[in-house]
Amino acid sequence: MYPNTSLFIDGAWSPAASGKTLEVLSPATGESVGKVAHADKADLDRALASADKAFHVWSKTSAHERYKIMRKAADILRTRIDQIAPIMTMEQGKPLAEAKGETGLAPDLIDWFAEEARRTYGRTIPARADGVVQLVFKEPVGPVAAFTPWNFPINQAVRKISIALAAGCSIIVKGPEETPAACAELVKAFADAGVPQGVINLVYGVPADISNYLIPHPVIRKISFTGSTAVGKQLAALAGQHMKRITMELGGHAPAIVFDDADVDVAVKILAANKFRNAGQVCVSPTRFLIQESVYDTFVDKFTTFAKKLKVGDGLDKDTRMGPMANARRLDAMDDFVSDAVQKGAKVETGGKRIGNKGFFFEPTVLKDVPTSAKIMNEEPFGPVAAFQPFDTFDNVVKEANRLNYGLAAYAYTKSAKTAEAIGHSIESGMVSINHHGLALPEVPFGGVKDSGFGSEGGSEALDSYMNFKFVTQAGL
Repeated sequence: MYPNTSLFIDGAWSPAASGKTLEVLSPATGESVGKVAHADKADLDRALASADKAFHVWSKTSAHERYKIMRKAADILRTRIDQIAPIMTMEQGKPLAEAKGETGLAPDLIDWFAEEARRTYGRTIPARADGVVQLVFKEPVGPVAAFTPWNFPINQAVRKISIALAAGCSIIVKGPEETPAACAELVKAFADAGVPQGVINLVYGVPADISNYLIPHPVIRKISFTGSTAVGKQLAALAGQHMKRITMELGGHAPAIVFDDADVDVAVKILAANKFRNAGQVCVSPTRFLIQESVYDTFVDKFTTFAKKLKVGDGLDKDTRMGPMANARRLDAMDDFVSDAVQKGAKVETGGKRIGNKGFFFEPTVLKDVPTSAKIMNEEPFGPVAAFQPFDTFDNVVKEANRLNYGLAAYAYTKSAKTAEAIGHSIESGMVSINHHGLALPEVPFGGVKDSGFGSEGGSEALDSYMNFKFVTQAGL
């Protein structure tokens, strides 16, 4: 059974003050499976007061105590993976195995940031004068407002919550209205672990209304957002007007470069699996496939064979390897990308159409010989459509890879150590993965450059923007 989702404010689950709710649709059927509470100003005011009060408690809680509570939350979450994963599949659509994988990674993220809580070291700076001590302290920045997306309802929320808690901050999470229940289950694990009331608050509602109210509010000192570049720029500008710290994980358009000396079979297997994971609704999904001319046809053929064999269906079916898209808007977007590319000269090797008239299913699609002018080569598709283009030289492929103002993730395959080193240094991207898919682990940085964002939501770098650095210089009397 899919649960209806309430707000979580000041340590208690409750309906919205107004009683308003929003429908939650199943992507597999297009029909309502439940409801989620719709917060308005009164609910946000309660959450703000709660987060403000809790910050003064949590920020003074020792790092070791924060660590223990977070580790307990991770242990609780591990025992609930089989309970939470079907809920995620019902509301988001991804295959059950992917939902289990996402839920299973969350405890590892919590554990890692719990350990980092105990290692937020300051430093001593050698003084120029005798009798002077110069110290740098790290202090939590204050209550956080976090905005999380529907494509990974646990993965994105758990990063923001774990970093905030490790740093000593309280947090208000604006969860995803389309996929609310899995996110709520995550918060429930933290609450059951003994996180003090008010340290974590969870609300849902109209995204623009909530962000426009929370970001300027004097209680909030830090903003973390995951979503589109367009919305991220608006929120960053609003945060800037009020001098709020920001972490922005925004859109991507990842180039996947395959050189002619690469192991084609390995590259196809890894890149195809990651292209169609979560029906392509992944910010770091490989998008522009740039294949060197001598292996271009072979690679496209093998990739197309993989796509044709992919079993598409309800994510709760054990044989499903790709589920539906999140909503009808994504179907319309895929239609637009494919028709535009074909009109400009691309060839559809497989797919290109919706599947059936129930739910939001789209065929795994391969587009060959896509011109640079096509929309899909310039705008993030966020769906199961792979666009292929050949290249001749190293310099030309680097030029194409860096052409767009995105810079979140990039991939490359080669057997040459010289080429691997050169491509790693040449690509303008926050993350570059060569000869494997090695992104998004808890201990490594996760974030982009250029229009793809600002800051990191992984690795030790993630905590810095949740901390104030205080310099204290002291001389003896």
